[in-house]
Amino acid sequence: VTNKLFAQAVLFDFDNAPLRSSLPIDLTVSGITAYFSATGQGYSIQDNSAPVVPAGFTGRFIYPNGIYLADLLIRFNPTITDFSVMYSVQELACDTSATMRISAFMQGNFVGTNTKVASVPGTWPVDTLKCSFPQGFDSVEVHFDSHPPTCQDWGPIFIADNMRVTSFNATGVSEGQLP
Repeated sequence: VTNKLFAQAVLFDFDNAPLRSSLPIDLTVSGITAYFSATGQGYSIQDNSAPVVPAGFTGRFIYPNGIYLADLLIRFNPTITDFSVMYSVQELACDTSATMRISAFMQGNFVGTNTKVASVPGTWPVDTLKCSFPQGFDSVEVHFDSHPPTCQDWGPIFIADNMRVTSFNATGVSEGQLP
């Protein structure tokens, strides 16, 4: 018996999400389902008619429903090994940028975390928050972790677009047999 292992990278660009719908919502792309929810005032699906559209954000994207801290919570089916999301934090003419955090979980148990500070600060700076854990995870929490250290004009909110995930699947196939 041989095992065929394959990884599938999938892009969630939110263009198939229902416009102006508040989370929770479910989206399926190429066999991967993501269940989106939030804490606090939450998030909704918006487009370029939103008050702020950061550079590189196109089509539809995840937008905060308020000005207060809210975490973006995402569950996946099947299990994934890699996650990234383009984000933009509310900063106005800042010399430094906020720290964003992603925490990954498997069946509610902590797997790992990663942080990112936008490499080019300024006004609504855009960067990508990523994590990769080969043992797999089935949910993530995207969190505004801390404000820019030297900036006074910021808010604890972010916009998200172009989420990429990689699922890890294994299927057992006997040699000489069709899968």
